[in-house]
Amino acid sequence: MPKFTYDSDIFIKHKPAQFPAGFYMSIVVLQELLAGAKDSEATKEFSAAYRAYQKGNRLLVPTAEDWWYVGLVLNALQRGRRSKKSGLIPKISIGEKYRITNDVLIARTARRAGIAIVTDNIKDFARIRNFCNVRLIAGIDFFRRKP
Repeated sequence: MPKFTYDSDIFIKHKPAQFPAGFYMSIVVLQELLAGAKDSEATKEFSAAYRAYQKGNRLLVPTAEDWWYVGLVLNALQRGRRSKKSGLIPKISIGEKYRITNDVLIARTARRAGIAIVTDNIKDFARIRNFCNVRLIAGIDFFRRKP
């Protein structure tokens, strides 16, 4: 059974109601969803999800090493460093660096766990993948497949 996680954009655009076998929740995504919760009912639902995924050992949580690696990736992206995979990478701005920090955390924790990321944010994750080789699945492709 393939293992995967969703980027937060998947929850916003596709609104998955069920989570098939092989699904892991990223604490980074859960934090983003909780921060944008519209009411106390949504907050309670996210709290319940947190406890359930933690209890089931299906919660992807960054380690100290992951945070360190994220700093290296962001530095490489901001400086426009060369990647072994695709050569010179265009520089990102400081604003972009802060915007994609959570995406790099998601990529790093997914890579470490051997889990694919389902996302519609292919552009940012493709940049990140130059330094953190993680499997990506476009949301439109993932949800088009028959279970």
